[in-house]
Amino acid sequence: MTNGRLHGKRAIITAAGQGIGRASALAMAREGAHVFATDVNSDALASLQDEAKGQLETFAMDVLDVASVNEGISRAAPDILFNCAGFVHHGTIQEATEDDIDFAMDLNVKSMFRTIRAALPGMLERGTGSIINMSSACSSVIGAPNRFVYGTSKAAVLGLTKSVAVEYITKGIRCNAICPGTVDSPSMHDRLRATGDYVAALKAFVARQPMGRIASAEEIAALVVYLASDDSAFITGQPHVIDGGWSG
Repeated sequence: MTNGRLHGKRAIITAAGQGIGRASALAMAREGAHVFATDVNSDALASLQDEAKGQLETFAMDVLDVASVNEGISRAAPDILFNCAGFVHHGTIQEATEDDIDFAMDLNVKSMFRTIRAALPGMLERGTGSIINMSSACSSVIGAPNRFVYGTSKAAVLGLTKSVAVEYITKGIRCNAICPGTVDSPSMHDRLRATGDYVAALKAFVARQPMGRIASAEEIAALVVYLASDDSAFITGQPHVIDGGWSG
């Protein structure tokens, strides 16, 4: 597509093998971006490449490894960075372990520190860039039961986002966060099965959404494309809540 909203832009996406990351990679490619879809799971990327029919490039990148991140960002030289990698821990503060919170902060927060730090020099040199960080409605926006570790880490993402936004607001670089409610994805279904009662857990997830349904990954991807594009040129440092009215 030569006349899409992202024509001429280079975009890199983490955790593009499934769910929101996958839908966003495909949506950005349809809008004309040169997309670099990355994931730690090479098999997931292979199936994405098949679905994309050559419209994007894929390569493995481990966001927990500084060298892997630096190599991947150098290869992509992105104008757009979508930090989608993350993990959802279940449980209260009393059930959380030191290892749980260390892993959540590493994957959900420090991974963004690594990718943004690697991408910024090129963005500053070109005088343009859009950074999009995956947070959650379950953060500083709203609390959710049994999501202590997850909510804590996703609140940190909002602080990170605002800090980056204010530092580079006069340099042509924008940084925003997306705060979804419950989204239909393979990882969500894994969490439902892990409860031991998939049907009851799914009903509970749907019930907490005032719209009476969960979001599709494609609905979140549409917001990703908007924030990546020049249509949102006057927006930075903001948590964009897309939760079906859950936090309303």
